[in-house]
Amino acid sequence: MPLMCQPGTQWNYSRSTDILGRVIEVVSGKTLGNYLREHILGPLQMNETGFHTGAENKSRLAEPFAKDPWTGDKVELFDQLEIPKMESGGGGLVSTAMDYARFCQMLLSGGILDGNRVIGHKTLRFMASDHLGPHVTHASHLLPPGHGFGLGFAVRTHEGMAPFAGSVGQFFWSGMAGTFFWIDPKEDMFGIFLSQGPGQREYFRTLVRSLVYAAVE
Repeated sequence: MPLMCQPGTQWNYSRSTDILGRVIEVVSGKTLGNYLREHILGPLQMNETGFHTGAENKSRLAEPFAKDPWTGDKVELFDQLEIPKMESGGGGLVSTAMDYARFCQMLLSGGILDGNRVIGHKTLRFMASDHLGPHVTHASHLLPPGHGFGLGFAVRTHEGMAPFAGSVGQFFWSGMAGTFFWIDPKEDMFGIFLSQGPGQREYFRTLVRSLVYAAVE
């Protein structure tokens, strides 16, 4: 396929993380799920995280409304009880608030949790640093003003400009259905918001972050 732009001139959200997931499978000789369990989920004791869950957990699953409450449009997400044909590097994990919190605490702690190092602290800081600079353009609601992008994370580069409060150096990302997290090393804080409302995701991401930072003394 032809490139969308001259390399190094624009930022576009793409399938790069899905491709990286497949590269991991080829290099390791394992499925992505098995690799994640061995190197990340297991060491972090994220025992309720995977690409699907069993029928015994059906009552615990959060599901979106069948129709968007604001627009009336039909809402369809993936079946969390179904074994996926492709384990995607870019999305599709089923998890819990506690598992997600352990992952965020590992990131806040520089790549280590309970004595188990998942990633080197220099590698993590490299990932959570802006790699775009002032000359790369981006026109996407996924990357608000005052932010750049690292390797998998959006990164705050300015105190102002953004439509919500925060700290320079914080990094975050979010999911299609509304779940998002952020890591704020300056405030020694992380935040998680779990949601299954695709149509309301932008509104609540801004609202929740603003409420949290308004409460920080």
